[in-house]
Amino acid sequence: MDKKRLIYAAIFLVVSIGLGYFMYRVFWAKKAPVAKKITTTQVAPGKALPSAGEAGEKVITPKAGKLPTAKTLPKAAVKIQPTPAVPYPIARITEAPITGARADKSGATRFYSLTDGKFYRVGADGKAQELSGEVFYNVEKVTWSPTQNESIIEYPDGANIYYNFDTKKQITLPKHWQDFSFSTLGNKIAAKSIGLAPENRWLTISDPQGRNITAVEPLGENAAKVAVDWSPNQQIIATSLTGDQSLGADRQEVLFVGQHKENFKSIIVEGRGFESQWSPQGNKLLYSVYSARSSFKPELWMVNASGESIGSGRKMLNLNTWSNKCAFADERFVFCAVPTELNTGAGFAPGVADNTEDAIYKIDTETGLKSELPLDEYHVINSLYIGDNGKTLYFTDKNQSGLFSFPL
Repeated sequence: MDKKRLIYAAIFLVVSIGLGYFMYRVFWAKKAPVAKKITTTQVAPGKALPSAGEAGEKVITPKAGKLPTAKTLPKAAVKIQPTPAVPYPIARITEAPITGARADKSGATRFYSLTDGKFYRVGADGKAQELSGEVFYNVEKVTWSPTQNESIIEYPDGANIYYNFDTKKQITLPKHWQDFSFSTLGNKIAAKSIGLAPENRWLTISDPQGRNITAVEPLGENAAKVAVDWSPNQQIIATSLTGDQSLGADRQEVLFVGQHKENFKSIIVEGRGFESQWSPQGNKLLYSVYSARSSFKPELWMVNASGESIGSGRKMLNLNTWSNKCAFADERFVFCAVPTELNTGAGFAPGVADNTEDAIYKIDTETGLKSELPLDEYHVINSLYIGDNGKTLYFTDKNQSGLFSFPL
């Protein structure tokens, strides 16, 4: 009986091992790779090589004149490298400290050199040439005619003169006149006539030589609230912050003053510290204000400012800078120097930005799009303007003397 059990156990063990080996071969054992038969093609001399399709690879054959589309080509990650911005080259026209830099009607730049007391004009070759051989010592401010080679020259002691650089004609203007502005045609000037008594303070207009004087509006105690700035369309000669005073701390009404006591519409601005400049045709006004909402940093705005459209189309340009750091290229585009950073309260004290680098932006005032013009030097821009008939941007620096430019 024990012998039979041993025989059965041995048979069972052999069968189990056999079944296990069979299952291993069927389910788990790696199959030996089957070598593909490689067919070689003999190429007769002078005949073409076989195409990639003859080697067993699938070939995408586009239609004549067309490349395979993205649907037929295998997808691959494409890394697009941004084109690096090329800095604009800065030219330094003069190293001397200057004032009164502006373009004339031909687009050429004129300025006064504080070093030698002479006036210069930048020629087509980019070099400064003497505008006059005359020396004018200690000039403080220069207001240029937009049409003639003449200017109003102001001195620190209050003396004012009219001077024509073509005829050499010089006329002394009253000392109590200040804040001059030429009309677009250059045939009139507006100014503040500041007498000792408030009742003798007036906004006036005359010809550039101080004749044919007309008292336009009394200033009284509000002379500091009036900015003389003749609009290019000749409708308006000044803006005044003497409007409704009940609008709150962060709103102001700005009034427009005409030559003939016109009743122009006013505009409401969202902030204080109003500064402005006209577009080339006088249809729009670019201005800056600061408010609690902006952490008292200056903000740029644009508004329509001509005729019945005054006050309409107001929009914020979303840039923190002052309007006097901007220059119009035309009615639509404006260039502005924008501090790379501004502290809270910079609107109260612009001097806090005197050591902060500026970036220059070209702004489309219709769409709000902005593009930076990278410079190849560090600059803190004081003022800028467009010259050479829109081909060159000129600027002065708060911490470096001279006149700088770069091509547009």
